[in-house]
Amino acid sequence: MTSDAAAITTVAALGDDLRRNMYDFIRRSGRPVTRDEAAASVGISRKLAAFHLDKLVAAGLLTADYANPPGVRRVGRAPKVYEPSDVDVHVSIPQREHGILADILIDAVLSETDDENARQAALRVATDRGRALGEAERDRTRPGRLGTERALTRAGEILGRHGFEPTRATPALLRLRNCPFHPLAAKAPDLVCAINHAFLAGLLTGLDADTVHATLAPRPGACCVELGT
Repeated sequence: MTSDAAAITTVAALGDDLRRNMYDFIRRSGRPVTRDEAAASVGISRKLAAFHLDKLVAAGLLTADYANPPGVRRVGRAPKVYEPSDVDVHVSIPQREHGILADILIDAVLSETDDENARQAALRVATDRGRALGEAERDRTRPGRLGTERALTRAGEILGRHGFEPTRATPALLRLRNCPFHPLAAKAPDLVCAINHAFLAGLLTGLDADTVHATLAPRPGACCVELGT
């Protein structure tokens, strides 16, 4: 399942109030929870609870197994119990990618050399991270030589997966409608926009898209960088 499809499934699974309340109850319980307990927590029938619990399992938010609750002895088949999965649920619309920014800043702190300051280290790491992403995509798809339009298409596909919401303004210009680093970008625009610019420039280098450049072009409510000739 793609990250976009997984996010849609998660939103749908938690969009129902009963389902969301049962999920919260199971997370707070700190132990496997039976269908009867889940049903009682929100005041619905066991049959209806089973329906909602199966939806949460299908979305990857819960895991299900058969086990006797502690201290209970039963004859026959053990009841079905539910526990939270190890999936972290972070649903944001529009998409945010604060993890990328945090990763860059942590690596910059850990790798800063004597002949660079913190900002320079962050830009170096951002460039390297973007280049690695572009190289990985190029190795995976083996697109051959990229002209401007194909390079923008390929970059747009990558950036779409990371929440930039790319749109082709012209055949030779790709604009990014969303800033996945907001609201941190609004708090420190000079730094975050510079990191973003370095990251996207590195991506183009990794793709070997030498006819396309990342340019700082701040626009209200959008990413500060656009890609074009």
